[in-house]
Amino acid sequence: MSGWNGVRAVAKREWSSYFNSPVAYVFIVIFLVLSGVFTFVFGNFYEARQANLDTFFLWHPWLYVVLVPAAAMRLWSEERRSGTIELLLTLPLTPAQAILGKFLAAWAFLLLALALTFPMVITTYYLGDPDPGTILTGYLASGLLSGAYLAVGMLTSALTRNQVIAFVLAVLAGLFLLLLGFAPLTHFVSRFAPMWLVDGLAALSFLAHFQNLQRGVIDLADLAYFAGVMGFALVATHAALATRTGK
Repeated sequence: MSGWNGVRAVAKREWSSYFNSPVAYVFIVIFLVLSGVFTFVFGNFYEARQANLDTFFLWHPWLYVVLVPAAAMRLWSEERRSGTIELLLTLPLTPAQAILGKFLAAWAFLLLALALTFPMVITTYYLGDPDPGTILTGYLASGLLSGAYLAVGMLTSALTRNQVIAFVLAVLAGLFLLLLGFAPLTHFVSRFAPMWLVDGLAALSFLAHFQNLQRGVIDLADLAYFAGVMGFALVATHAALATRTGK
């Protein structure tokens, strides 16, 4: 099977599996509800009296650290548990095609959930005259962040057949990459570590690059960072599967 046809076949299979069960609908509802609660209740959206989505995007890194691993934990763990991974990888597909197809389908699902938050944009325009540039870069940052979390979650899913273990590992890995750029933590570490080390660790953080994009500045370094995280995690997923399947 040719490269793109193989990827598309796996992506179609994976996309259908989401909506053939209540998982997709439950995930989307939970994401939309939590986004609204954190924006309007904890973020004081109306009280701030500012026509922007800063308080909306502020919570995405923290929501994704739990929700995205929940969506990713089954990607390979379920295949290994049920034994269908051998069937999948004996089809005229390369492991790389299977990995990319699964990743693209899962990422498209996450982007769909993000797109369904469009009432937030409508509300913001109703209340004032927001800057469309920062809204677009905010959505770009959120979409890339979800892809980075997903790639990490796919890697942990490939490491074990237990979905709960895959979920916990993905949460811990995501939280680690998030907290590297968390201001209170970096301030604490700077008390006893040189600033070059603190800055270096912060540069590896999801949060730092997400916030740069969210502010409306599209820097190639931030785009390259997220692409690099996704690429590295997918290559590592390939290596993890190869050690277990011999392919």
